[in-house]
Amino acid sequence: MSETIKIDPFGFREYDARWLYPKNINGAGITEVGKGFGTQIIKTKKNPRVAIGYDYRSYSEEVKDNFVKGLISTGCNVEDIGLCLSPTIYFSQFDLNCDAVAMITASHNENGWTGIKMGIQKGLTHCYEEMRDLKEIVLNRKFVTGDGTYKKIDNYRLKYIEHLSKNKINKKLKVVVACGNGTAGIFAPEILRNIGCEVIELDCNLDFNFPKYNPNPEDLKMLHEIAKCVKENNAHVGFGFDGDGDRVGVIDELGSEIFADKIGLLLARNISKKYPKNKFIVDVKSTGLYENDDILKKNECKTIYWKTGHSYIKRKVNEDNAIAGFEKSGHFFFNQPLGYGYDDGINSAIQVCNLLDNEEFKLSKLIGSLPKTYQSPTMGPFCKDEEKYAVIEEITKKILNFKETGQKIDDEVINKVLTVNGIRFSLSDGSWGLIRASSNKPSLVIVTESPTSDKRKERIFNFIDNLLQDTGKIGEYDQKI
Repeated sequence: MSETIKIDPFGFREYDARWLYPKNINGAGITEVGKGFGTQIIKTKKNPRVAIGYDYRSYSEEVKDNFVKGLISTGCNVEDIGLCLSPTIYFSQFDLNCDAVAMITASHNENGWTGIKMGIQKGLTHCYEEMRDLKEIVLNRKFVTGDGTYKKIDNYRLKYIEHLSKNKINKKLKVVVACGNGTAGIFAPEILRNIGCEVIELDCNLDFNFPKYNPNPEDLKMLHEIAKCVKENNAHVGFGFDGDGDRVGVIDELGSEIFADKIGLLLARNISKKYPKNKFIVDVKSTGLYENDDILKKNECKTIYWKTGHSYIKRKVNEDNAIAGFEKSGHFFFNQPLGYGYDDGINSAIQVCNLLDNEEFKLSKLIGSLPKTYQSPTMGPFCKDEEKYAVIEEITKKILNFKETGQKIDDEVINKVLTVNGIRFSLSDGSWGLIRASSNKPSLVIVTESPTSDKRKERIFNFIDNLLQDTGKIGEYDQKI
């Protein structure tokens, strides 16, 4: 008897798919999603070749096998590169010249989660419209049928390692490489040694139970462990990689966590010197310092604030032919000649090593050279998936009304509003607040920053929180200032 199909529709997120497995999706459901993605691919190309890989979780290979069944049933020819990182699968599309890619991963999510990152156009992954189309195909079972093939590619990991190992550095940097027992452990230490670093490994052995903490460079427990290791070993820098290796967190030589948007600004400055008159894409959660940075202005570079989400920033980098993109969560994107435009945590770490190779100062001094701002962490109050977008719409209207009527927040008027992703409003002194819907969980996202004072940063948060509490749709925060 065949397995009953189980698929929670809320698993189709804004730019990838995530489910608790097998609670919210089972093997038969995964096969259906494979059929859906295969159907999308077949619409663009006959007899397509599709590269697939998977992360290190106890059930990821099983999920991959079920997904492959669905792809083959639509006529896709699958090339399995095995255990890998998301950027490895993105790289394989250029290297193998495949027509599409799929990565079985739940990234940094806790054990029990699985997911799929998918892409058809080279270097890009599904965004909202493609995910909506996939959801409709799968739930309505509008599949094409065909007779595809399966091929296993052995040792592909070595090809990706060789690709990233070409970028040598001159200084003998001592780096801590932390992988939280995730898949990056069999990639990052070797690559960073190959480019010329002395590597101190921290939790780089593979263990899908994640015994210490989830491999998540925004997780304070992971960051504190890296900081401790950096100080104990007098390292120049510490790197923390997430579960599928497309993000990196950075700790300076003093053991201080550096927000990814500030690292992005240092990298943008460094890149702008060699590649002037370029564009940088940053997500709406990022520091306002990019807009008025003297070095970027001097090198005639432009910064565009865009939608949060790896798929959105990737696409905008591609569309605008920007040389790089930076997302506050630690997804960094480097376009030619620095990369292929997709997010790669190890390439991001290499770019930080290049920065330290080029500069006389230590990372803490480089960060200290940036104008001081007071930044909040990324805060997430609970809000139901079915209600969060309506809440954002309501809040947006209220804030736009504040701007039109000239009402003040902490004695400052709103002088600029950006609505590409939720609403980001800026005050006349450069302070700003952001409120948007989370793309992958039942939550909102709030960030505030002020170049003026910590108090102003807090008052902007209080203003946002009061508006949200008035809706009656908000639950507990994951963290608060």
